[in-house]
Amino acid sequence: MNPDNYKYFIAVQKCMGLYSDNGQYLADDVERLSALYKSLKEEYAWSSAVKRIPLDFLEGEKFQEAADNYVRPLLTKGVPSLFSDLSPLYEHPGKANILEQLFLKLEDSIRTSGCFPGSPQKEPPSTLLWTMFLISQHYDRRGQYEIALNKIDEAIAHTPTVIDLYSVKGKILQHAGNFAAAAALANEARSMDLADRYLNSECVMQMLQADQVGLAEKTAVLFTKDGDQHNNLHDMQCMWYELASGESYFRQGDLGRALKNFLAVEKHYADMTEDQFDFHSYCLRKMTLRAYVSMLKFQDRLHAHEYFHKAAAGAIRCYMKLHDSPTKSSTEENDEMSKLPPAQRKKLRQKQKKAEARAKREAEVKQEDETASSNSSKSGKKQNARPVDLDPHGEKLVQIEDPLAEATKYLKLLQNNSSSSLETHILSFELNMRKQKVLLALQAVKQLIKLDENDPGSHCCLIRFFHKINSLPVPGTDSEKLIWNVLEAERPDIRQLHGKSLVEVNRSFIEKHNASLTHRAAAAEMMHLLEPDRKMEAIELIEDSTNNTSSGINVLAPVKEWQIQDCIDVHKLLETVFGDQDAANRWKARCAEYFPYTTYFEGIKSAIAAYSVDNSLENSPENGIAPNPQVKPNEGEACGVNGTVYIVDDMSSLSIR
Repeated sequence: MNPDNYKYFIAVQKCMGLYSDNGQYLADDVERLSALYKSLKEEYAWSSAVKRIPLDFLEGEKFQEAADNYVRPLLTKGVPSLFSDLSPLYEHPGKANILEQLFLKLEDSIRTSGCFPGSPQKEPPSTLLWTMFLISQHYDRRGQYEIALNKIDEAIAHTPTVIDLYSVKGKILQHAGNFAAAAALANEARSMDLADRYLNSECVMQMLQADQVGLAEKTAVLFTKDGDQHNNLHDMQCMWYELASGESYFRQGDLGRALKNFLAVEKHYADMTEDQFDFHSYCLRKMTLRAYVSMLKFQDRLHAHEYFHKAAAGAIRCYMKLHDSPTKSSTEENDEMSKLPPAQRKKLRQKQKKAEARAKREAEVKQEDETASSNSSKSGKKQNARPVDLDPHGEKLVQIEDPLAEATKYLKLLQNNSSSSLETHILSFELNMRKQKVLLALQAVKQLIKLDENDPGSHCCLIRFFHKINSLPVPGTDSEKLIWNVLEAERPDIRQLHGKSLVEVNRSFIEKHNASLTHRAAAAEMMHLLEPDRKMEAIELIEDSTNNTSSGINVLAPVKEWQIQDCIDVHKLLETVFGDQDAANRWKARCAEYFPYTTYFEGIKSAIAAYSVDNSLENSPENGIAPNPQVKPNEGEACGVNGTVYIVDDMSSLSIR
């Protein structure tokens, strides 16, 4: 028996009727659980699970005492994953404040006496390092990035050779909204241990989030086979890389490459479906029936996997964007060119010919290199030639006649396998509204209300749908009359619309969720839709939002509720839907104060944290040589050593999605 296997303890609790799915326990149950784990601790004193599980149900002083006893030996030992172990506790009200008081108390005691509180035993210097490491992650989780960065900088100054410190600092900057600096720090951590695949993958992910796809691919292929590295990534079914690449290309507006990556993930799942047939006869012949049944169950829920959901949703968004902004055909381009003056038309054609010739030469050179590398490895062994990709940039994927029909294929898979996801039904609503499929759009609205009627997306879809229905002309044909009758029959089943107009429904939504930024923004958008003459009032509804804070005992700074991505979405809403650049600028200036490290809002500290990843990668490539701090970089470049920035690059154009 493994006393660290959580499944055993869950089974014991279920047998005793003491298990809770939502983590809520009655007072009597807490007492019985405490007695149970106290006896188990005496029998299995070396088990970490026996010490960790009680933190889930204990409260107040008992929780603080148990947490203290749990973290002390792990800090002494230096366990980097300690915060990951404790992170689920932050979902419980009040426990985050207790942990903060505990961590600060431990740090203060180690700094002043070199011991834990109440302990005469001297701690090694590394204990302070891992305590600061833990505290920085704690403040990062609570959105207090300034304190988190100060703590991690102290830890780096204490011991500059610990790789985990740079990785965590990069994640803090990522959460603070500075993806360029996060990618550079991840690359610095990678260069300190070039044999670590995890650090390499983490660096690649950070680069993709910073939309540095070229650098990310060069870094990722360091752990692939000789030859055509990009195909190797595809053959290895490296779906996290393809998803992150697709999302990056989508942010940059390159729908062809985005679709190519999303559809590559979809193909992996299609291959898994085909591969299962090879195992049917094998499993029956070998009598491995338990594994066979497990495989059948896995196949039933294959398309419910998170990666497939992300890929299908990304592909649907690409197709909808293609429908909204279709690519111009060659005939349309020729028509536009014919309207230009002869001299300008001649100049434009010459430029196009040069660009085509350059692209052709580059493609030929790349194809020759790939052929040579695929036929021979570094060891001189010949390898089989790989098939040539005739559409490397996905140009043919965007040249389709009916993007919405393609999107419908993936939507059906999501509806069949991810019906409990709000995103599935929001995509269904958007797609069917574009296809003028009124009843299918109504079905999506009803599913959204059923799943979460208080979600801002559900509210927007409800208002938009019935606003569209109210603006339709009187039905003339029999089919239109039939659809209208169905809508009238279904409307009373929607509780929010009982005896209320859409304006009143929206007003009730505002009153119910007045303290939430995302809900106020959704209500303001619907107010602008329903009553365009009240545009300024709708903007004021957003601008009057307050960033509520909650401060516990001995907290070094207030914990803010607003999230960076929500604020970015509001800024884009003011720019696009409302079309008010002045309001967008005011919002940007306000958010720059709340989030000083974010590059999207050009926060006052975003330039301090951002430095060029290109320079960092060139100076510390495969050989892992770190940049020399004595060498001054050129203007516009930067040099970073041990997480310190010397010269800053302008990264204000980066955005977060």
